[in-house]
Amino acid sequence: MMKIEKFVKLMTGHFDNKEQFTEMKEAGKIFPYAQHVNTVCNDKIKNIPEDFTGIFIVEESYYETAGRRHASPHLFLITDNNDKIMLSSYEIPEGEDKNTFSYNSMKTVDYSELRKSVKFTPALYQEKDGFWEGGSVSQFTPVVTFRLWEKFSDACLEVSESMEVNGKRTFGYDVPIIYKRV
Repeated sequence: MMKIEKFVKLMTGHFDNKEQFTEMKEAGKIFPYAQHVNTVCNDKIKNIPEDFTGIFIVEESYYETAGRRHASPHLFLITDNNDKIMLSSYEIPEGEDKNTFSYNSMKTVDYSELRKSVKFTPALYQEKDGFWEGGSVSQFTPVVTFRLWEKFSDACLEVSESMEVNGKRTFGYDVPIIYKRV
């Protein structure tokens, strides 16, 4: 199995942080209940070039805090990058609802219509002892910084995301969200 296939196999599927959420709640800490659904979607993209080796993923993230649920969908492209794996972000395709976008709702789109995100700095991941680790720092605007760090293994996905405005964190947690396969 190629490295890209191993990486995609680890990160695709249905995940949640129910175990971590329960522990945090019992400790009296405010922490979101989160779900992650990652699905390969190359089958919904037509006219992909014959020599194309990348894998597109629809990432559906759902966060629930204080009884309020928030969806955060993304379209990513996974590619080989020498000995590493690169994750690039793409804009949600035209005509799709950015709030409810999912693999199931995704309409067929032409490869030529896909637009790479200009805000997101591609994340690089390296394999270490059976897990993949990496991330990136993106400067969304001169005052808005997005930080991503992830570690993928057979056991779980560890995801740490934070947003800073003028150096002050406006989103994110002190510990990574630990997603386990459901």
